[in-house]
Amino acid sequence: MTASTDPKLSPYTAYSKAQWAKLRADTPMTLSQADIEELSGVAERLSLDDVRDIYLPLSRLLNLHVAAAQELHGEARKFLGHKDGKMPFIIGLAGSVAVGKSTTARVLQALLARWPDHPRIDLLPTDGFLFSNAVLEERGIMDRKGFPGSYDLPRLLRFLADIKAGHRNVEAPVYSHLVYDVVEGKTVAYDQPDILIVEGLNVLQPATLPRDGEAIPFVSDFFDFSIYLDAEASVIEQWYVERFLKLHLTAFRDPASYFRRYAKLSRADAREKALEIWRTINLVNLEENILPTRQRADLILHKRPDHAVDTVALRKL
Repeated sequence: MTASTDPKLSPYTAYSKAQWAKLRADTPMTLSQADIEELSGVAERLSLDDVRDIYLPLSRLLNLHVAAAQELHGEARKFLGHKDGKMPFIIGLAGSVAVGKSTTARVLQALLARWPDHPRIDLLPTDGFLFSNAVLEERGIMDRKGFPGSYDLPRLLRFLADIKAGHRNVEAPVYSHLVYDVVEGKTVAYDQPDILIVEGLNVLQPATLPRDGEAIPFVSDFFDFSIYLDAEASVIEQWYVERFLKLHLTAFRDPASYFRRYAKLSRADAREKALEIWRTINLVNLEENILPTRQRADLILHKRPDHAVDTVALRKL
């Protein structure tokens, strides 16, 4: 056994689904079956059991973190003599393409919004901070879309800094999955949310540290809590292909779709195209950039092939 595999040296405590479910205590279930179906993704059907046994206890834990952060912020303001307003609590949510980040973000938003002390929960998909396709083409990195270098990092950092400072109506760019590009001139304003859930592939990615010791902020520097959605690469590949094939019969047929050229492919050819895209782009990004950030998360949710979470790893206090 090496030091890296010794459970005594791990910074995490691992919980089975049954162990984690007990931490729900008496937290009431606030979502109906209809709510859960509406929150499910294109290729992922949420189960009532997972919401009750995994996400409800997680919402309780996050509620405790939010309350503690609010109390600490209030006392720090008194100590420093500041009169600024509330500071939003920011949750980072990372993981591979097709692992279920958007679904998890929506579930957490719905559950956290039902706690009385922080009713305003906003979601920020970081896709909007990708460079436009025109810029990616110009730089010759269109085939590396979603990799760390494909994002306008300074713009994302400025956005998070303004949110954390409690500024009003901070604008973020909008991304369209239909046209597979940032929508030029379109933004959405975030007005002092109680909690902001930041969801993206590389939100836990550290910057290259400078030799001179000058400060270089990471996106994760602005997070109060971070979550990594985990699954075996072969399992995520299966989910990606399933999602691609569903879109092949639906969204890809829209004349405005960036992927409309794939709509005429046979089912077998569509499957081969999905596997090609996964193995040459998304798997490479997962192995080189996303998976190495897993251990930077405060909590890791590991999923089985049926999308159910079977293990929760929580960083020790």
